[in-house]
Amino acid sequence: MAATARPGEPDRLDDHEQRGERDSTDRYKWVALANTTAAVFMAVLDGSIVLIALPAIFRGIHLNPLAPANVGYLLWMIMGYRLVQAVFVVPVGRLGDMYGRVKIYNAGFLVFTVASLLLSFDPFQGRHGALWLIGWRMLQAIGGSMLTANSAAILTDAFPARQRGFALGINQVAGLAGQFVGLVAGGVLAIWDWRAVFWVNVPVGVFGTLWAYRRLRDNGERNPGRIDWWGNITFAVGLSAVLVGITEGIHPYGHHAMGWTNPTVCAELIGGVLLLAVFAVVETRVAHPMFQIGLLRIRAFTAGNAASFATRLAQGGLQFVLIIWLQGIWLPLHGYDYSDTPLWAGIFLLPLTGGFLVAGPISGLLSDRFGARGFATAGMVVFGGSFVGLMLLPADFSYWTFALLIAANGIGTGMFGSPNSSAIMSSVPARQRGAASGMRSTFQNSGTSLSIGVFFSLMIAGLAGSLPHTLTGGLQRYGVSAGVAHQIGALPPVSSLFAAILGVNPIESLLAPTGALPALSPANRQALTGREFFPHLIAEPFHHGLVVVFAVSAALAALAAVASLLRGRRSAPESRT
Repeated sequence: MAATARPGEPDRLDDHEQRGERDSTDRYKWVALANTTAAVFMAVLDGSIVLIALPAIFRGIHLNPLAPANVGYLLWMIMGYRLVQAVFVVPVGRLGDMYGRVKIYNAGFLVFTVASLLLSFDPFQGRHGALWLIGWRMLQAIGGSMLTANSAAILTDAFPARQRGFALGINQVAGLAGQFVGLVAGGVLAIWDWRAVFWVNVPVGVFGTLWAYRRLRDNGERNPGRIDWWGNITFAVGLSAVLVGITEGIHPYGHHAMGWTNPTVCAELIGGVLLLAVFAVVETRVAHPMFQIGLLRIRAFTAGNAASFATRLAQGGLQFVLIIWLQGIWLPLHGYDYSDTPLWAGIFLLPLTGGFLVAGPISGLLSDRFGARGFATAGMVVFGGSFVGLMLLPADFSYWTFALLIAANGIGTGMFGSPNSSAIMSSVPARQRGAASGMRSTFQNSGTSLSIGVFFSLMIAGLAGSLPHTLTGGLQRYGVSAGVAHQIGALPPVSSLFAAILGVNPIESLLAPTGALPALSPANRQALTGREFFPHLIAEPFHHGLVVVFAVSAALAALAAVASLLRGRRSAPESRT
């Protein structure tokens, strides 16, 4: 017989039901955190795991990535995934608001897993094999966009405001960690089989998909409406044109080291900017806009996204610059074979990963209690200071000094990322969190993609001024004929940079097709193809480019700190309307 509450006493059954409901809610929020963190880690890891595995991948499909006609395949293998993510995160975030964030998120898990499976079964060789990989990588990126665009909104719906910074901090740190864990994982898996870098996603994806379909539920409000077709088209085509133009601008054009004078590149950039301007006008006039322009009126939202964009612009290309620095100069000078440098570069970058793995959750937890502004701003100060320290390092540095500086860089990123994400997501109405999460991801992914283009361009511009003359003179001193030396010296510096990324001896790869190596004396051949000739040759011009890149990054970090400081003391109050 059920107990009956006495007058004035709380209903015990109702109290029991309320406790059960609270327990269920508490359990659910940790399920949501675990699943979305695994998904974000996997999606971001796949953007970098391929980078280290590229030499094994191109050997596996029998394609020389450094041949002039094949440089484009290499570049699109690196950049294509990020470009697609930058374009799709806003549309799929808006779809999450309309049809359910968990529904779009779950579909993203399925798309990502299927694309990973197809990537691992590339049936072609040569250029067709490269096109197969690039195409399915783009589908994989769409799945990754569906995951990353909705994960923050799902967590914001699942966690109360007092724990939101911690939850989003864990999620964001998982994403950032994926960038650098992928470097080590790619090196290890590529030793076994190049297809393993895609296989590794399949069991995780299958388990995560089934887990998400069974356990995740839509707690958030939906914002139904019609699909903004004109907004989607102008945004996708406009942003794609800009990012493709920047990517193509890295390619050599005619006698120029880069393609910024290419009429096609200029047309893509100008046309893309004009279409984005049209998109901004469209979004102010349609009834159900994809890009919620009104959210930009929220101070904390706008300041947080401006700071995030500047941070990603400063940090996005850092991974590539540090890899080139380690693989092209420091590791060969310290006795490492070129074939081993990709794996060791990932290992030596672990302090960067460790820094934000520690700082991210801690700053997220503390920001829930003390507010986001102080932690995010202080993080950008530490972040900018690390770039100043890196500027002062010589090309052949002491590793422990380098390790401390990149650890500080990671700590600064971790201190900033978690509180900033929490402040952004907490500042918007509940029914618009999917769109807000998509906008946040777009600013981040666009900043990363632009950063890679800007960093590469600055490095190539720095090398183009001095490397050709230095390379020609150095080759002639070791017996290479003047004609061959001038021919190699005239090649675009991008080939040397990509060779360093791929863990290939640039001089050996450039001299081998000319047939000049057999004509050299054994001593000169050994000197040219050894570990030290190219690092010593490139160290000075490369270091000049590093100083420029790190100075730009320090300035961007300062702008991010100012934007973060201007966000206000607290976010807009929670709203369910």
